[in-house]
Amino acid sequence: MNTRRRFLQQLGLSAAALPFVTGLPGVASAATKGKAKAQRVIFMFSPNGTIPWEFWPDAEGPDFQLKRILQPLAPYKNQMLVLHGVHNKVDGDGDRHMRGMSCLLTGTELFPGNIQGGSDTPAGWAKGISIDQELKNFLQSRDETQTRFGSLEFGVAVPNRADPWTRMCYAGPNQPVAPVDDPRQMLRKLYGQMKDRDSVASVLDDVREELGRVSKKLDATDRVLLDQHLTLVRDMERQLDLAAKETPQTRAMPDIDPDIELVNENTPQISRMQIDLLVNAMSNDMARVATLQYMRSVGQARMSWLGVEEGHHGLSHEPDANTAAVEQLIKINEWFSGELAYLVKRLAETPEPGGDGKMLDHTLVIWLNELGKGNTHTLEDIPFVLIGGKAHGFKAGRSLKFDKVAHNRLWLSLAQSMGHDLKTFGTPVFCEGGPLQLG
Repeated sequence: MNTRRRFLQQLGLSAAALPFVTGLPGVASAATKGKAKAQRVIFMFSPNGTIPWEFWPDAEGPDFQLKRILQPLAPYKNQMLVLHGVHNKVDGDGDRHMRGMSCLLTGTELFPGNIQGGSDTPAGWAKGISIDQELKNFLQSRDETQTRFGSLEFGVAVPNRADPWTRMCYAGPNQPVAPVDDPRQMLRKLYGQMKDRDSVASVLDDVREELGRVSKKLDATDRVLLDQHLTLVRDMERQLDLAAKETPQTRAMPDIDPDIELVNENTPQISRMQIDLLVNAMSNDMARVATLQYMRSVGQARMSWLGVEEGHHGLSHEPDANTAAVEQLIKINEWFSGELAYLVKRLAETPEPGGDGKMLDHTLVIWLNELGKGNTHTLEDIPFVLIGGKAHGFKAGRSLKFDKVAHNRLWLSLAQSMGHDLKTFGTPVFCEGGPLQLG
């Protein structure tokens, strides 16, 4: 019998309590002593391109300076790789937003379909698996890297619709994976799915007593982590209950253009809750692969908390000479950068469970976009920023400029850094030249 399973049986845990303890390092090590250090990856997506002159550093190598959009990440400059000259070369059916979004992580074409976008041909779903799901399958295929979920797909303000503009994760051809953008639903998935619960507030009701009993049998590190998990769940419950009492039903709904997506004023709070849940889940080894998707390609989110009252996609189409629109786009991208900085900070301040250093040392965060620049719809110079992941072996603290390389080669580099010796990924022709040299 598996040693960890035997240990859990000896603790006498119920199914409802298992999610709180199965990933604790002391429990996990009962079955995996001497295993390789954990490697994790998080893909964070934001839409509609960037403002190149306020994003790309002027200098290459280690002596680069952060422009305005990347300034929120200044504390992590020495742990950062900024990649310039990486193109999405996937062609075929669909408009550039569709191919930018659904070919971003798959590196392959869209099927012909009946979803019409822009002035290009209609299209359907992607023809292949996405790199996050490929890595999930690889890690789940080995006993020493298996986790409860394998991967977790978080969303923030993703519209309730399914099309190539809203999906970047694919379990395989024609198999889009939807992100979960409701913290209540994600909390239930992580900690409350063992029972059919009507309220997230009941997640801890049945397990408090037995977790208190089990805690006495855990070592000091596991006790601290268990307390952190319980504290987060309690805090989430309080926040969600408070949000439920402050529903928009008590306020008049503003008039809104039907082409503009209403992004709730609490989106910043939802973002932080999702990030906290993501880091918590990974610290409990529930998954080693995750995606964090903000909104969608062609998204018309109106970000009132930034003083931006126009739709994001509409703004991204404005000419560069429209300085007011450019300023609002910079603000939007600064906000995304700030959310990334919060995620990185959480990882940087959280001790690596059962290991050395911090979680950021073992977690590579990749910020990406479906376009290089919104008003040209270019799939060239996709803004890729990599932070952390010392365990992956990439040499950080640099700005690199490549000569029009296909982004498939970046996914080869990532896979090989995690022990998955892929020779091609997505459309093979875009893998010529092999993995990018990031070490």
